[in-house]
Amino acid sequence: MRIKINNNFDRINQTYLFSNIAARVRDYSKGHPDADIIRLGIGDVTLPLPSVITEAMQQAVLEMGSAETFRGYPPEYGYDFLKDAIVSHYKDLGVNISSSSVFVSDGAKSDLGNIVDILGNNEIIIPDPVYPVYVDSNLMNGNHINLLPGNMDNGFLPMPDELPSGIEAAVIYLCSPNNPTGAAYDQEQLETWVSYAIDTGSLIIYDNAYEAFISEDLSHSIYSVPGAEECAIEICSFSKFAGFTGVRCGWTIIPDTLISEDGHQLSALWSRRQATKFNGVSYPVQRAAEAALSDKGIIELQKNIDYYRRNASTIASALDDLAIRYTGGINSPYIWLECPDGLGSWDFFDKLLHKAQIVGTPGEGFGQAGEGFFRLTAFGTYENTCKAVQRLRKLL
Repeated sequence: MRIKINNNFDRINQTYLFSNIAARVRDYSKGHPDADIIRLGIGDVTLPLPSVITEAMQQAVLEMGSAETFRGYPPEYGYDFLKDAIVSHYKDLGVNISSSSVFVSDGAKSDLGNIVDILGNNEIIIPDPVYPVYVDSNLMNGNHINLLPGNMDNGFLPMPDELPSGIEAAVIYLCSPNNPTGAAYDQEQLETWVSYAIDTGSLIIYDNAYEAFISEDLSHSIYSVPGAEECAIEICSFSKFAGFTGVRCGWTIIPDTLISEDGHQLSALWSRRQATKFNGVSYPVQRAAEAALSDKGIIELQKNIDYYRRNASTIASALDDLAIRYTGGINSPYIWLECPDGLGSWDFFDKLLHKAQIVGTPGEGFGQAGEGFFRLTAFGTYENTCKAVQRLRKLL
């Protein structure tokens, strides 16, 4: 063919991190078909959806089977009933947002990857280690990325004063509680980032997918910081707190007050982008999401979150006893540990797989600053988590 392709794809790894992990596990399983492998790698939930959610979805499916209540294309920005439920959810968190700023989607990963569509050639600031979608989507778009290293010294929470000199206006990606490190910014730190963004004319893209796991006195939204509506987009997900990894629903908040240097309203650009490239989330899924945010839904989902928190605490206690340094496990379902004995991330991955039949995620897969670290997830069953901890104690 005499066509051209987007050569920026040459800038990213040929295989996605978790595809690489799956391939290694498959190879090991072929040689060890009877191995009892415990998977604490990918951040996929294991508990079923609460009945309040499935009943709402079932009722919506029945409505789709009747001429009187059938619905075709959903609004690409989301049904009003779900947008209103999201606004009410924020009020419960002590934050006021407008319904017009809420855009329902099929998940945070999609929005994080697609938001670059409405942004031009900007400097990009991304903490390292980091969720791969931030980096890959910007590389695909041809953007220049400035990595801001996290480490044990800064608690994997890098701040603006650690930026290289010469960077002015930029698009800044923040994730708190963080994936993969589990670390979370406090209010004062978020205020510093917002102040920096306002002073430099920068835009913060705030990944808030793990907000529901916050147990300490920390901010549950970037919009709890005064002035954030002038400089921040917040992207959220039903995947982890509501168990929607296989259902797919999320939302993005873009205040009308976000205006580019040349006078473009970012919410209007995103509206136009979504109307062109997105057909919306199905009616049954949006009814299920509405139920997740109901009073009964929040109560039921809190039980699931507490279950995963117990898993995280179980892993963290073992690491404490083994004198292994780590972050996370308190406000996050992830535990980010320092590989023992100076092992590299993939070396430790192989050791856990081959010696203990445990699958985790090598830190190197999240960026250069992740080398020498490893992520374990609390999303397994409690029984498997306890079994994995016993194997860790025996191995390490």
